[in-house]
Amino acid sequence: MENKVRLHIWGDYACFTRPEMKVERVSYDVITPSAARGILAAVHWKPAIRWVVDRIHVLKPIRFESVRRNELGSKILASKVSGAMRRKRVEDLYALIEDDRQQRAATVLKDVGYVIEAHAVLTPQAGEGETVAKHIEMFKRRAAKGQCFQQPCMGVREFPAHFAWVDEDSLTESELPENERDRDLGWMLHDIDFDGSNLPHFFRAEMKNGVVEVPPFFAEEVKK
Repeated sequence: MENKVRLHIWGDYACFTRPEMKVERVSYDVITPSAARGILAAVHWKPAIRWVVDRIHVLKPIRFESVRRNELGSKILASKVSGAMRRKRVEDLYALIEDDRQQRAATVLKDVGYVIEAHAVLTPQAGEGETVAKHIEMFKRRAAKGQCFQQPCMGVREFPAHFAWVDEDSLTESELPENERDRDLGWMLHDIDFDGSNLPHFFRAEMKNGVVEVPPFFAEEVKK
């Protein structure tokens, strides 16, 4: 069995936030590999596997829209969370949007669609006899039925992602105009190194004929 998954995702809006924008959210031009991995994990994930995004097909013209969103002005401190866990009392661990609401501008993507191509690799947590093929088949069944562990989203929770399984011989046709199929997307977040350092990694993203090739996480062209 092929060690590949192909998932068609689409939504009315998306916001894959650029980290260099400190106050207002501004989306990347296309979905980031880390966001794509998160959508795959929302459909099927176990500690035994890790999803690796290989390429992203851009199906819709890249269009932006300016909106205003309600956000919390602050976050609950990690020290408060740790203290509540130690005390085993969480009734005071909350934030009220009515008391700390801030309306912020955001530049988001409108009417988006992608096909994610990815493969799975086994992690050290994989049990004896565990195979990638088993998880690929489980993913395929769940995606075909529209099942997910949690609702996948297009960068933020307000923008849900719809999804469907795609066979290799029935890839969704791109609606990108001919003059928009090739674009230098600049430096883009690849993913976070969660093995202790928590460092973000970036790569120079290029869209060629509507497809963004994603280099391996530890490739030379991926920079910290």
